[in-house]
Amino acid sequence: MQGAGLLPGLFILLPVSTTYMPRRPPVDLDAIADETMERYGFEPRFPEGVLREVAAIDEGEVLRGDEQVRDLRDLLWSSIDNVDSQDLDQIEYCEQGPDGEIQVKVAIADVDFFVPKGSRTDRSAAHNGTSVYTGVRTYPLLPDDLSAGISSLLPGHVRRAVVIEFSVLPDGDTRSGEIYRALVLNKAKLVYEEIGAWLEGAGPAPDPVRTIPGLEELLRLQEEAAVRLRDFRMARGALDLETIEARAVVQEGLVLDLAIQEKNIARSIIEEFMVAANGTMAGRLEQEDTPMIQRIVREPKYWDRIVDVAAELGWTLPPEPDAKALSDFLHRRQEADPDSFPDLSLTIVKLMGPGEYLALAPHGTPLGHFALAVTDYTHSTAPNRRYVDIINQRLIKAVLSGNPCPYSLEELSHRCSWLTDRDKAAQKVERFMRKAAAAVLLRNRIGEIFDAFVTGVTPHGTFVRLISPPAEGKVMQGEHGLAVGQKIRVRLVKTDPYKGFIDFERVGRTRR
Repeated sequence: MQGAGLLPGLFILLPVSTTYMPRRPPVDLDAIADETMERYGFEPRFPEGVLREVAAIDEGEVLRGDEQVRDLRDLLWSSIDNVDSQDLDQIEYCEQGPDGEIQVKVAIADVDFFVPKGSRTDRSAAHNGTSVYTGVRTYPLLPDDLSAGISSLLPGHVRRAVVIEFSVLPDGDTRSGEIYRALVLNKAKLVYEEIGAWLEGAGPAPDPVRTIPGLEELLRLQEEAAVRLRDFRMARGALDLETIEARAVVQEGLVLDLAIQEKNIARSIIEEFMVAANGTMAGRLEQEDTPMIQRIVREPKYWDRIVDVAAELGWTLPPEPDAKALSDFLHRRQEADPDSFPDLSLTIVKLMGPGEYLALAPHGTPLGHFALAVTDYTHSTAPNRRYVDIINQRLIKAVLSGNPCPYSLEELSHRCSWLTDRDKAAQKVERFMRKAAAAVLLRNRIGEIFDAFVTGVTPHGTFVRLISPPAEGKVMQGEHGLAVGQKIRVRLVKTDPYKGFIDFERVGRTRR
């Protein structure tokens, strides 16, 4: 047979078994991310007026004279964050105090200094409410020239900050110290994975630790303080949850892998210091009889279902919400079955209900944060990334300067409702984009069989997480009789990055 459209006499012989496979067009994850942001009510691009306003900021204003601003540039400040983070919100310093105390200073970027209330930049940040981290790209709360520039506590740059002091007592309890404005200078930008591996004896000392005098001693003191703080909270019922959130590893538009953020002592240092600093901030605002925004997690609405989950695993929880009892149960399950513990954690997180922002009037009764086992808690340590932290920063700065409160209780209540909604929406965007990226990673592996854990059995379907790569999807066939925590084998049958779908069929089951 002569090939159509070919030169006369030219023939092509095709094997009988050849199947034509159309080439799939590339997936534009950036476009999907933009569309998802807009679908959930975010503005993925900054208005031109905001960019002009930020471009007009004079960086020299940082050093503008102010007798209320202390000069703490000589202290050995350091930060620990992700390797690619540039929007640094906080840096830390600590020293040994009397009677076994460890005195901690946490410096928070003074974002309010550059973003006056009511400015175009402020209105833009108030609308989006939070930075959104999709893995594919980051949508910052503030333009990069600001949040990753003149308001970021990057090494080698003098920056304005609000410093929160507290002392960690030998038993892990804390005593609040001063809060004040200061000039600071970060001496070392450290990375979670490197510092964690070194402190845990699993890796070498990073270059800054080896070359900056006194840094090793300071970090080991921070570790001791964090261990004290964590042990104190855990003894009072803080929940040690460990959910898996895979982050897409993207290079030049291609999804190369899904990476899991591992917990380590370096992350624990920052988490514990931020909990203590936020508690100190909430306590000070309460003392000053000023309204504030608190971050709360109410007692679990579905406690009876949490009791049922525990009962299925042979554990008895009391009929009324009890953080300490739940904490003990989770600790035992983590020891007994570490592989499925992240999925149990996710189930508990869903049944507990989400965190929310609540405006608290002067002399009001705080509702507390059930998961952290703390009563007074707020968000004030990440003003480059969360708008509520800018609000709380304005509240404390008004207290420090003796100025009237910049917000009425009614305005704070309105902000809380909107920012709680933005927080939930950001989580939905990030969750969808994790699914979209995973669908791209797996789109050429249709028909392959994977080991997986069952992560959810709901009226909407049965869901699993692959062991490797840690992608999540829905079981479309063979889902009957499955329960959370079971390990099964599934075959990949379909992916759709644009809908965030990954579909499987069950092909077998291994031991639980």
